[in-house]
Amino acid sequence: MTIAFLGPRGTYSEEAAARYGGASGELVPFPSIPASVAAVENGDTDVAVLPIENSIEGGVSTTLDLLIHETDLHICHEVVVQIRHVLVAREAVPLDSIQTVVSHPQALGQCRRFLDRVLPHAGQVAALSTAGAVQSVVEGDDPSIAAIGPGPAQARYGGEVIAENIQDNPTNLTRFVVLASEDAPPTGDDKTSIGVTADANEPGVLEKIIRPIADAGLNLTRLESRPTKGWLGTYVFLIDFEGHRLDPMVAAVLERMVEQAETLKVFGSYPRYPIESLKHLLQEPATRETGRV
Repeated sequence: MTIAFLGPRGTYSEEAAARYGGASGELVPFPSIPASVAAVENGDTDVAVLPIENSIEGGVSTTLDLLIHETDLHICHEVVVQIRHVLVAREAVPLDSIQTVVSHPQALGQCRRFLDRVLPHAGQVAALSTAGAVQSVVEGDDPSIAAIGPGPAQARYGGEVIAENIQDNPTNLTRFVVLASEDAPPTGDDKTSIGVTADANEPGVLEKIIRPIADAGLNLTRLESRPTKGWLGTYVFLIDFEGHRLDPMVAAVLERMVEQAETLKVFGSYPRYPIESLKHLLQEPATRETGRV
């Protein structure tokens, strides 16, 4: 199996891809999330692993918009990865000498408290990926620039860790989805992801759309809205709930939801990740704001 992921090597996406593919997976880095999706659509890889949701920053807009508007690929699996950010500079320097911090916007948001308290004077610059940010800083010539990224990226590209565990919450988790041409068969412990638009802007319309899920006794696991990219004030409701679209009960729920919706797109049904297995992370010590300096 060939697996596309957001590169370069050393990203959290690579970690998620490795967990999904195991020893037999061939991991192929791509420069962006859309490029990873295109690789599957063009037949260059079998699947793509994409970040979709973070426990601090919420939904990853690029992935969500691709699912809503731009691809007919389906979610066939999900993986949850613990995120532990480090601050990397080209060389060992004091924190107060850092003038610019570069990273993926999600990582910058996940470390907002550290940046506000420890580096309030530093500017922030967005990068396409966390590992790419680390690589650019290490290969650059400005010691006043630092990057937020994964420890494995620093181990791969070099540089010096000048602060560690800088995420706002020690239980920082990112959920990744695997996109393929088909979703997964039922396992008995599954989730279904859909996108729905309402056929009228009126009080209670969202309640009417999701009511069939509650009536069937199914657990709603995620609810989020994204702009339709059309008229201002119109939204796509992104809904995850337990069950597989091929289960008779879930199929009946989807039929009832279609009656209340203007559009309904099934992104896929797939095995539910056992998130309860990560509850031990709640016992981890609080973030060290200055860490190793």
